[in-house]
Amino acid sequence: MTKSFFSLLLLCVHSLLVNAQDIEHYKNLAETTSNVSEKLTALDSVISKSYRQDDDVFVEYSLRFIDLAKEMDSIEQAARKAMRLQAVITNRKNQPEKAVTIINGIIAHKYKIRDSFLLGGLYLKRGNANFKINLRDAIDDFTLALENFGVKDSLYKADAYLFRGQAYSSLGKFVPAGESYKKAYEYFEALEDYAYMVHSQQGITTMFSMNGFYDKAKEERDKIIVKLKELGLNNYLVVEYYNQALDYKKQGDKKRFLENLHMALSILESIPEEDRSIDQLIYVNSKLVEYYSSENDTDNAAKAVLKLSEWIKGVENISSRISYNGAIANFHFALEDYDTAIDYALEKLNDSKSYNYTDAILESYDLLAALYLANGDYQKSVENRSQYTAIKDSVYNRSTANSLAYYQTLYETEKKEKELVAQSASIQLLEKDNQAFKELIIFIIIALVLFFGLLLLYRNRQVLKSKKLLQEKYSQDLLISQEEERLRISKDLHDGLGQRLLLIKNKLLNTGDTETKSMVDETIDEVRAISRALHPFQLQEMGITKAIEYTINQVDENTTLFISSEIENIDNLFNSEQEVNIYRIVQESLSNIIKHAKAEASKVSISKAPNKIVISIKDNGIGFDFSEKYSAVKSLGLKTLMERTKFLNGQMIVQSKKNNGTLIEFQFPVS
Repeated sequence: MTKSFFSLLLLCVHSLLVNAQDIEHYKNLAETTSNVSEKLTALDSVISKSYRQDDDVFVEYSLRFIDLAKEMDSIEQAARKAMRLQAVITNRKNQPEKAVTIINGIIAHKYKIRDSFLLGGLYLKRGNANFKINLRDAIDDFTLALENFGVKDSLYKADAYLFRGQAYSSLGKFVPAGESYKKAYEYFEALEDYAYMVHSQQGITTMFSMNGFYDKAKEERDKIIVKLKELGLNNYLVVEYYNQALDYKKQGDKKRFLENLHMALSILESIPEEDRSIDQLIYVNSKLVEYYSSENDTDNAAKAVLKLSEWIKGVENISSRISYNGAIANFHFALEDYDTAIDYALEKLNDSKSYNYTDAILESYDLLAALYLANGDYQKSVENRSQYTAIKDSVYNRSTANSLAYYQTLYETEKKEKELVAQSASIQLLEKDNQAFKELIIFIIIALVLFFGLLLLYRNRQVLKSKKLLQEKYSQDLLISQEEERLRISKDLHDGLGQRLLLIKNKLLNTGDTETKSMVDETIDEVRAISRALHPFQLQEMGITKAIEYTINQVDENTTLFISSEIENIDNLFNSEQEVNIYRIVQESLSNIIKHAKAEASKVSISKAPNKIVISIKDNGIGFDFSEKYSAVKSLGLKTLMERTKFLNGQMIVQSKKNNGTLIEFQFPVS
């Protein structure tokens, strides 16, 4: 046991050292080479290896890549890196303004971007950054994203609707928020993304709470909780119990408020420590501190404060800071340390204003009014109470307007239902009046059928005999077709599953990423999809051209392989079965490069020629002997490529020498 442990430890240390050496190698190459293409490849390698490992290096080299790509007029390459960089700068570095500036620098060249996914994605990412700066600007960005995404970008449009709903809801604009949530739900339902369907429902439930429809919110939330338990989405369960606790607090039901907080906390503690959300821990325990402080139970409050003080270190989420500062202010209020409590309450107020968080702003003014009163500063107490009252009245008026809109919608729905009932009654009366006429028509039809039936009896017998022969032949053909379909599904399982598992393996080896479980789940979903004889999701939603581009981007972002591409649009040139085979050919070729070629760079090009398309996939790897590999028993990948090429009546040309890279070219005829 001890020997195995030290062996594993040495292996991990060795992997880290190798990765560090690789990064230094590519850093040196980026500094020394004068070849622009090599410099881009080196920068991309450093970016890939530093992702989630060293944020400072990741940001620095991403910015250098973007600047160089813009100098080369490769705006779409710069856009991809800027989109990936946004989350790190906004969430991990807590510099959303910088993220906005970087994306603005790309959007200034948007006329050079032809890909709807990239153009819409830039606005989507800028909206995510603006969400932490100005909610109204975020709403404008999400709307622009929806306008620029194409028909094939439905997954990203769903995200844009969801984020826009959250922004509207945070501003208290419930009617447009509800419309956005509903659209998001419809898109996620079409995509069979059940987790995000629930997420959209959560937004709608939150709006019921904010409008004061607590019974309706509880009813909807109970339905969501049942779904979440079925899906095993415990992190979302925490949110539901936490939000239900807040509703009970607004209603003054302290007992149920505490019960739901403990439910949320027990679920959090059941989640493995490495998977727990620090932000959720802060939210739940902050409310526990506020409760214990209000009950003068300073012992339990102090225990929760100790935990909060550890968790808040390094947390960049402004919402978590708001919860933390509110909890600490209430705790010091209970200890009668009014000056310290006021300092924390003012911090909560400032953060709440910058985030446009209305409920937190109200809580801050209410708390400050009480603190200044207890501290003997009556003027400031009155000032804060006035601010609280003004905002409270504004919220009340806004909620009243939204309530009227809600009830108006219910009224219109009931009115339409009554109209449908009236129409149904009218139809029944008309049917009764025409019953005699219908019976006459039926009698005439039966008489005609009998008459012509006698005349055509002999002919029908001949037709039945002919149909029987055709049916037998059809049954034979159907059996053959079923066998061919099973064989095709078996090959597709090999290609799709092999590609996904390889990405997981590379991610484990290169980054040690904890997202492995998510990727395994995706792989299982893909196997199930292929088993049901469906096209891959990318083909259904994006078309063959974007599906290939998506696969290339996935490999480029999740492996150390640098891939460039020149792809012409080949949509609608092939039928659906042919598109699946072309997609799998590109996928299997890239998989072979990753597994066997030991290449640093690859290029994929798809071009249209008279009466045919040409797909060329080139790498700078170690090469191989085609005859030797193809004749090997285990060489299933090359055999699969050849069989798919034959199915498409195409031609596969392989040019490869050991230690001299590989070029595979496919030519497929088009009518």
